[in-house]
Amino acid sequence: MYDAFIIGGGAAGMSCALVLGSAKPKPFAADKRIAIVAHQKSSHLQNALFNNVLGLTPGTLGADILENGTKQLHDLYPHVEQIENEKVSSILSTSEGFTITTNKNEYHSKLVVIAVGYTNLLTIQGLENYVEPHPRAAIEKDRIWLKNQDHLVDNGLYVAGTLAGWRSQFAIASGSGAQVATDILTLWNDGKQTKIHDKV
Repeated sequence: MYDAFIIGGGAAGMSCALVLGSAKPKPFAADKRIAIVAHQKSSHLQNALFNNVLGLTPGTLGADILENGTKQLHDLYPHVEQIENEKVSSILSTSEGFTITTNKNEYHSKLVVIAVGYTNLLTIQGLENYVEPHPRAAIEKDRIWLKNQDHLVDNGLYVAGTLAGWRSQFAIASGSGAQVATDILTLWNDGKQTKIHDKV
């Protein structure tokens, strides 16, 4: 049983995983089991070029961010399990949380974060009742979102990034993933507002 299971390894998903992973020294997060299923091949970062993002060197490639992000997560927070070469096909709500089925395995988690792209090609069964036209995308692009309130779709089910209804900007997606992570950390910390910062 995982405590948090992130689906999607783009800007939102990786940001969520990094923030959750960084909380391990805190007593309320020390024993939490966290996993991420990458789904990176469909990330919009694959063909992105960044010149307008604070903190990134102009000319940074999205493909490099994806590769470096997985290494950063592995090197700094190896307790966050990275599940590779699997694609989620269904999410089923259970009395203890969720059952997540991939093309290879079945997993169980108390919380799930959906951070895949906002195309209408979303094929994860169990999410159909939450899908609506995206409120901040051009209608002709046929984008979708998972209807949510402050990233919470349903009890224990979160959404981050463009699928949460945000525009497709790297900084927005990253911030959305970090927001979900701090919401989860606040939950784990008995409702006390929580954020994680490293300091010099």
